[in-house]
Amino acid sequence: MKKKVLFVASIFLATATFAQDGLTSKKGEAYLPEAGDWAIGFDATPFLDYASNGNLPGAMWVGGNNRRTPMTIVGKMFKDETTAYRMKVRIGFGGFTQENVFDTSGTTVTGEITDEAKVSRMMITLGGGIEKRRGSTRLQGFYGGEALISFGSYSEEYTYADASSGTSNGTNLHYATYTSDFNTGAITTQNPFFGQNERATKWTAGSTFILQLRGFVGVEYFFAPKMSISAEYGWGLMMSSTGNGELDTESYEEATGALGTGVESNIARKHTTGASSSFGIDTDNNGGVLTLMFHF
Repeated sequence: MKKKVLFVASIFLATATFAQDGLTSKKGEAYLPEAGDWAIGFDATPFLDYASNGNLPGAMWVGGNNRRTPMTIVGKMFKDETTAYRMKVRIGFGGFTQENVFDTSGTTVTGEITDEAKVSRMMITLGGGIEKRRGSTRLQGFYGGEALISFGSYSEEYTYADASSGTSNGTNLHYATYTSDFNTGAITTQNPFFGQNERATKWTAGSTFILQLRGFVGVEYFFAPKMSISAEYGWGLMMSSTGNGELDTESYEEATGALGTGVESNIARKHTTGASSSFGIDTDNNGGVLTLMFHF
């Protein structure tokens, strides 16, 4: 954090040293936005982290208790020099595939086998609001209000190369209830979701909806004509709701009518995971958000 502050301070010092005093540059370019101007910006914190310590983190999918919206694009349209309409958008899709490769020596399976987990996720944020500005120098203050809505989803799908022989023989790699532990690369006998002796084949988390109504206040410094960096804090209401999820599992056990025979069948089950909701009124951006803005 100290390196980040020093980096930002160096920007201000450099512009104060080399820029012409006043609100226009030596070429006559205006520093401040004017009526009809558009602006686009983004959260500068990851890039300042990179400049100060060489670490550029990836975009986060869910903000957790800190209601920042990292990597969100910010847009503005200036009605006049002191009023701007704000827009925010983030459309994120992603996923990854992870493999678990096992040496089958000492089992009834020949050669290596590979289990596979596929993860997919999505987060969309849309927002709008109005901003008022004060100040007659390149250091401007601003305040206003906005509303944001977010939609998110998450799912995991598992494929097992060894479908089991259907008998409770300990030399079978995935006999009965054995499953892959993708966190450690090993084998476990417990379902990672709720500890039962079933292995997961697919998990779809409930869709998440988030609503934020917030007021904000901040400062913005124009270090070059129509180019600025700003810091903002907010206060407001946040409500979130996550629907029921669905978990598909399978296990190998004696089916009804075959009890005591020692012959097992693949038994598929479907489970419902509970919904959740939250509500809060509090300050946000407690980690501080720095935004780079470019005006046209």
